[in-house]
Amino acid sequence: MIDHSFSYTDLEFFLLIFVRISCFVVTAPFFSIQNVPRRAKAGWSFFLAFIVFETMEIHVVPQYSTLYGYAALVLKEAIAGLMMGFFANICNSVINLAGRLADMEIGISMISLLDPTTREQTGFTGVLYQYSIMLIMLVTNLHHYFIRALCETFTIIPIGMVRFSSDRIMTVIMQYLDDYVLIAFRICLPVVATIMLTNAVLGILVKTAPQINMFSVGIQIKLFIGLATLMITIVVLPSASDFIFNEMKVMMTAVVRSLS
Repeated sequence: MIDHSFSYTDLEFFLLIFVRISCFVVTAPFFSIQNVPRRAKAGWSFFLAFIVFETMEIHVVPQYSTLYGYAALVLKEAIAGLMMGFFANICNSVINLAGRLADMEIGISMISLLDPTTREQTGFTGVLYQYSIMLIMLVTNLHHYFIRALCETFTIIPIGMVRFSSDRIMTVIMQYLDDYVLIAFRICLPVVATIMLTNAVLGILVKTAPQINMFSVGIQIKLFIGLATLMITIVVLPSASDFIFNEMKVMMTAVVRSLS
């Protein structure tokens, strides 16, 4: 039976849990979509914090002497939630890089669209990849993984026991930068390879038939072949999304270890 009575200690403990979860929701993938109302994010954070509070057997608030001491605890929990969500969310930038590389090869890099999920200007292929990866994440229940991982952080990193290690955080950043270009290039590799072959064929045609204006003809050919390649290779997008999802899991795990 759930006891709805709250003491001052329980309230202080609950607020620390709520701060970490709400900061994670603000920056985490899928949960941080700009189209989601702020009231819905706040309500979801409060609901999840209440569940975590009720499932935890021991409610112990770290010792503090003044109001500034409790404010320091709140700040530490907020930074921990922001870092866990942010480092998992920056993996989505891999999709935008892959989209920009594909747009440059196809010749539609001047097309700029407003991504309603992030309120940022991005290319046509980037928006296509973004929504496809988002749908795959929902189908594969990756958002459930983030919820379970967030709840387990309260066991690995108890309330008030957050420790910041600059060396470990720098290692996490370098690990991400190492995989950033590699994953993006793997996603757009079919388009890049096809356009490279198309440019080689157009170069041969220029030498064999110099009277043909390949500059005006090549734009339409590259656009048609590039869009056709996107349509054909869309079936391999689930396997490419595995790289991104694994990177999100690795990044979140590394951040939790750096804070424990």
